[in-house]
Amino acid sequence: MCNGSFSELIHMAYVTETAEETAPTVLLVDNNPMSLMRLREVFKIRDFNIEECQDGDQAVDEYIRLDPELVVIALDIPSLDGHLAALEMREHGGESRIVFIASRRNAQLAEDASHSAGAVAWLEKPVSSTAVGELWDQILGPIPDAPGLEDLDQLYPEDRIKPEPDVGLMPLPALPGMPELPLLSAGIEPLPELIVAQIEPEKKPKRRVFKLLLLLSLAGAAGYGAYAMGYLSDYI
Repeated sequence: MCNGSFSELIHMAYVTETAEETAPTVLLVDNNPMSLMRLREVFKIRDFNIEECQDGDQAVDEYIRLDPELVVIALDIPSLDGHLAALEMREHGGESRIVFIASRRNAQLAEDASHSAGAVAWLEKPVSSTAVGELWDQILGPIPDAPGLEDLDQLYPEDRIKPEPDVGLMPLPALPGMPELPLLSAGIEPLPELIVAQIEPEKKPKRRVFKLLLLLSLAGAAGYGAYAMGYLSDYI
């Protein structure tokens, strides 16, 4: 943070030509491009160094990096809403003044968040230079306490897990053994044996019997031929 109080820096910005190194810094946090453009114009004419981001987690990181004199933050931003982001900023420390911006329908929410996070003011969207001027003395005033810091852990969404310090790679636990599978044969009745009918091959006539029949036929023919010759010889 620059040396000197915030009020002194603002006074210096108005009465002298300040360099960027000595000018106060404002961190603008909103995911609405039109809203950011309006805020940029408002604080540009007040000679602030302007830094911007569009979600709560990044806003906390930028707050730690920049240590700005002023934070203007919307309530309805992604990753971490403006209320929780402001509480994290206050928990980190520093003397930044926090100003919430919200729509009219969220006026009660903005009042409650301002009390919880110790914001110096809240502004209704769309923010104008006139509205900032009307609350300027309040913005430059003392920074209230932040009673919401006591309940910061309970305010976090249920699905948000705080990062734990890296203690190195730990060995993976041993996987449980696979249960023994029952044998496939257990409880299964054996298949009935197939009865295969033995079919005897067709019997063929033996070659010896065939030869005998052939000889008998030849012998009969020879006898008949002799008989015929003898019979004919009686007539020759």
